[in-house]
Order: sequence, then structure tokens, then C-alpha cells
Amino acid sequence: MNANLPAQARIVIVGGGAVGCGVAHALAEAGFADILLLERANDVGEVTTSQGAGLCGQPRDSVERVKLAMRSVAIFRELQRDPDVKPDWHEVGSVRVALSEKRAQEFHHLKKIADEAGLETALIDQTEASRRWPLMDFTQTKAILWCASDGYMTPRCVVKAYQHRSSKLGVRFATSVAVEGIICQDGRVTAVKTDRGTVACELVINAAGAHAHHIAKLVGLDLPIVPVRHEYYITVPMDGLTPDLPCFRIPELTLYGRVRDQGLLLGGWEPNSLHTDPREYGLSTTPPDIKPDWPVLDSFTEKILPFFPTAKSAGVKTVGKGWPTFTPDGRFIIGESSRVKGFVMAGGCNAHGISGSAGIGSLLVQSLRDRNPSDYVKSLSPDRFTETSWTWADASRQAKAVYETYYGV
Repeated sequence: MNANLPAQARIVIVGGGAVGCGVAHALAEAGFADILLLERANDVGEVTTSQGAGLCGQPRDSVERVKLAMRSVAIFRELQRDPDVKPDWHEVGSVRVALSEKRAQEFHHLKKIADEAGLETALIDQTEASRRWPLMDFTQTKAILWCASDGYMTPRCVVKAYQHRSSKLGVRFATSVAVEGIICQDGRVTAVKTDRGTVACELVINAAGAHAHHIAKLVGLDLPIVPVRHEYYITVPMDGLTPDLPCFRIPELTLYGRVRDQGLLLGGWEPNSLHTDPREYGLSTTPPDIKPDWPVLDSFTEKILPFFPTAKSAGVKTVGKGWPTFTPDGRFIIGESSRVKGFVMAGGCNAHGISGSAGIGSLLVQSLRDRNPSDYVKSLSPDRFTETSWTWADASRQAKAVYETYYGV
């Protein structure tokens, strides 16, 4: 949809990445109607989403987070059955590798949580792991956690699948539209102003990613949504790498990986992260350009060599890089603001925006529809930041720490 915007819609979603499109899909599936999604880029999924690595792992450190990831996997399976537009979902499983007894104990704890959530996992031995990943050397491992229903997808394909299904349910999409303002009256959202006209509405859902801070500022809310750089690389095709090999994670080395286009996709979490301050760029501009940081990328290679020696000779074909957003407490920001009625957050996804997009959509539906949502949903409210005191210096430091300790015990 690139013609004139409608004069009104009940719900306007700002942002056409995985979260925005996942929210549109969840709302439409739940029976919400008259939804319009606005995206500034020329197409949905073009910005941060397009740079995602595409892994989806379900073992988490709380039952709520496991169930959220399980919801996403269930939706990816459902979308994959569509004969026309698929998310390119590959349910190949995952191996999570522990190199110390402390980490092995954590895996036992993760399995206990998974059991409670109804997620099937297993602690497997080195022989079984080698059978599943023949090119990987598991002799240094202390424990290996296997999850058969984990997998990977192509992020932009996921977004297109959401768009395809949502459009069938009546959601309208408008690209190449820049939001310039949000009009409020008597403490409530009434319209969204864009460079292509004003759209009257009852709800605005902020799913603007690295610009979510700026969209919130349009209604006078200051939210600590901190973009932190993340990088990975994809090698040229390598012998023995087939698309059915599981995803892998080696938490003590802060590494993750999977097969991509017959090459190795390898990424990691930097111990000294680089962030940008959203106050230093505007709504009409973009975050700073990211150039490949080869010392960081080379460190990923050095770390993986004891487990996958052939990675040393593989040339790099592509570098993925972007600004996923993090929050000081490592939790999403989801739900309606008590300060500005009709203004709803769906941001601060802490690098789970793509893999968690369907689950995030379900949480947002619950926050809007249920008069008494779960304690977990309540804990994600934007009010936890607008009704408390904090400083940007502390928020940035804490958000960076969430990134840097992503695989912390």
C-alpha cells in the first residue's frame, strides 16, 4: 500500500520490523480490526530485522520466557505451512555446550525450567552430540543440552510471512511513510501525523526499534531504550555444512552459530560493547553507520577453532551488523502507558525481537485485552520507567551490561 493514507484507523502500528509485523499478526489473529502499520523504509523488514542472525532458542531462565519462545516456535510452524509465503523456518534443533561444572549445573537448572514449561529438552553425551554435529569437537565439554524443537529462520522471510497472513486478515501496510508527530487530547492519543497526512486513531503501538525512544518522546515519555551494536559473519560455503545441522551455542565463549548458505554463521556477545545514545540522532535520521569491527569478528574465529578447526581457513562472505535495543533490566517494554492513554509500547527487545516476535505479539494482546493480565505482563509495563527516577548514564551502563552478560550464569 503506497497510495494515500486512510483518514483513520483504530490501531496504528509504528514500525515494520519483526516486532511490528508480529504484533500486527497477533492482534489480527486475536480479532482486533482496523489496523494500519506504518514503515518509514521502502519495505517491511529492511532495517535491523534484515541484519538478524535468525536463531530461535527456547531454553530460558524463567518459565515465562520459555513459554514466550515456545509461542514463537508454534507460530513459525504454522506460518511455514502456508503454501505461498513462508518464514523459511528450519526446526533443526540446537546444542548448548558447557565447558565448566558451573555451567553444567546451569544446564540442569535450564532443563528443570523447561520441564516445568512443557518444553522437551535432554542432556546428551559427547557421542550423541557428535552424531548430530559431526564436524564439531565436543571433547572439552562438561555438559550438552539438546532442544529438538529449536531452529532458525530467515528474518525478512518471517516478516513477509507475517505481512502476508495479516493482510489476509485485514491489516493494512503503508511503507515509505515517516511519522512526524503524535497528536494527543486530554491525555489520550487521537492521531498520528506523517509526511503523507494525518491518521486519526485510538491506539498507537510503538514498535520502532532503534527509533522507539524518539516515538515515545513524541508523547512526552522518556524511555531508556539503548541501541547496542551486534555483529556476526557468514563464511563462504564449506564442505560438510548442510542446512539440517543444529544451531549451537557455547555460552562461556559467548558464541552462537548455525549453517547459512552452506557456510558458517558465527556471532558473539562482546565483553566490551559499543552502544549509541538515541538522544544523539533524531527521528528523521538513522543510527550511526556500523563498519565491520575485524578485531572483534576475528576473536570469534579464534574462540571457535578448538571446536571447529576448519573455520580458520574459511573466507568471510558477509558481515551482519545492527543496533538491537536493550533496556536497563533486560526486560521487554510492552503495554499501554498510564500517562498517555492509547500509547502502547512494543520495544526494548534485548536482541529477541525476531525470535520472540510472535510471543511478544501475544503478550501485547494480553496487555490490551485482559483487565488483569499476568504478573509477568505487568512487569513489562513502560510505567516502570516513567514512574521512577533514573539517569541516562546509569541506564546506558546497565543496558550494556545486559548485552555483555547475555550468557552470564
